[in-house]
Amino acid sequence: MKNLFIALFAATFLFACGPAGEKTEAPEDLAGKRTLLTELRKQHADLESQIATLEEEISAMSPDAEQKVRAVTVDTAMRGDFMHFVEIQGSVQSDDLVNVTAEVPGIITSMPVEEGQNVNRGQLIAKIDLEQVNKQIAEIEKSLELAKEVFERQERLWNQKIGSEIQFLQAKNNKERLEKSLETAKFQLSKGNIYAPISGVVEVKHLKAGEMASPGMPIVTILNTSKVKIVAEVPETYLTSVKKGEKVTIDIPALNKIIEAPVSLVGRTINPANRTFAVEVNLNNPTGLLKPNLLANVKLNDYTEKNVVTVPMEMVQQEANGQSFIFVVGQSESGKAIAKKVLVETGKAFEGNIIVTKGLEGKEVLIDKGARFVSDKEQIKIETEG
Repeated sequence: MKNLFIALFAATFLFACGPAGEKTEAPEDLAGKRTLLTELRKQHADLESQIATLEEEISAMSPDAEQKVRAVTVDTAMRGDFMHFVEIQGSVQSDDLVNVTAEVPGIITSMPVEEGQNVNRGQLIAKIDLEQVNKQIAEIEKSLELAKEVFERQERLWNQKIGSEIQFLQAKNNKERLEKSLETAKFQLSKGNIYAPISGVVEVKHLKAGEMASPGMPIVTILNTSKVKIVAEVPETYLTSVKKGEKVTIDIPALNKIIEAPVSLVGRTINPANRTFAVEVNLNNPTGLLKPNLLANVKLNDYTEKNVVTVPMEMVQQEANGQSFIFVVGQSESGKAIAKKVLVETGKAFEGNIIVTKGLEGKEVLIDKGARFVSDKEQIKIETEG
């Protein structure tokens, strides 16, 4: 064994030095450096192979070889469908968020609702003082009485061919104008009571009794969360990966909740500011647990490959030249279990698993724990995980 280490040391020394024991100087140009690096890597790989062969031979010839066998655990390479997902951040939103406003101006006399209260569609929300409208109606009605009397008299005279036509038309127009004004005033009076346009919860009270309500100014905000939607802005690179009706997985971190639901809408336009398109997923929310603006992560399946070999990523190792390899269980000439290095090519990876596109056919017995400490053709002992 001692002679072996001396020989290896000498080989390494000669590898790093020139013919006269002098260290090989690297070329000055880039192409020369790359050529030298390739040559050194090849020599390094050859030395590793020779070392592994010598270690196996020494291990086999050593009297205490059985005591130095490396213990490993194994797994089996299997074929199956590989799916890759991308996670997009979105949020919970509600379409039923309504600001209740007055149609006519006036002082709020009462508001029989409070924040957080459930209300039904058509339920009274507030009353507005329309005393001025009542007075206006009384005034119009009084004027209308006179206008009707004038019109009736003018009509009788016109039927008797007495008086001018213009007088008759003016009387008629005045009566009809006042009738329309009375109709408008009564319509305004009907707007003194404000009702809930939807069923839901009073989220915010913007005004209170005694304050002035104006058209367009919200009095309360009603929110209905029995049905919500998840909205996510998806990068345009995944445009072909999202289809309406396709199921996606939604993770609500704050609630530690996972939901599967179909995509209900895929946006038809790309946002030029961030190059994304909208994706919506409708959800039922009978308990109201999903709140608007709650964070939600949407997992989209952007890549699927059928019947491929996948292995845990930690099993894949790399040589100095970048070549990937995996250790599998082989058999020596004497019938003993050994570690066998298999060169592989890999593809996409997701959640700790990676596709092996070349090198494995499936059903190979892979070395799992201990793979980082074995060498090619080294004898191993397979243990079961306890």
